[in-house]
Amino acid sequence: MDQPAQGVQLELYSSSFCAACRQTRTVLHQVERMLPRLSLVERDIAAHPDLAELDNIVATPTVIIRSPDGAEVQRATGVPSVAQVLHAVALATDAPPQDSGTRA
Repeated sequence: MDQPAQGVQLELYSSSFCAACRQTRTVLHQVERMLPRLSLVERDIAAHPDLAELDNIVATPTVIIRSPDGAEVQRATGVPSVAQVLHAVALATDAPPQDSGTRA
C-alpha cells in the first residue's frame, strides 16, 4: 500500500532574522503533522552557505519540494499556505523518476 508523501522531502532555507521564515516553519510543521512520512529539513543560510549557493537560494524563506528520487519538483519563496504545500507534495509524489544523468 502506498504511503502518501513517503520519500518526499521539504527543504526550508531560512535565516535567523527572517520573520517570514518563522511563519513558513509553522506552515511546514502543520503539513508534517498531517503527513508524518514527509521529510522536513531546515537549513539556515548562515550555517550552510555552501548548500544555499548550490541550490541557488537568493531569498529567505525558500522552500524546495523534492520527489522521492531527489528531483526538485517545485520551489517557492515567501510564506506558503498549507494548501499550496499539500499541492506541491502531491505533485512530488506523482513525479516521474528523474534521469540520473540530468543533474550536475
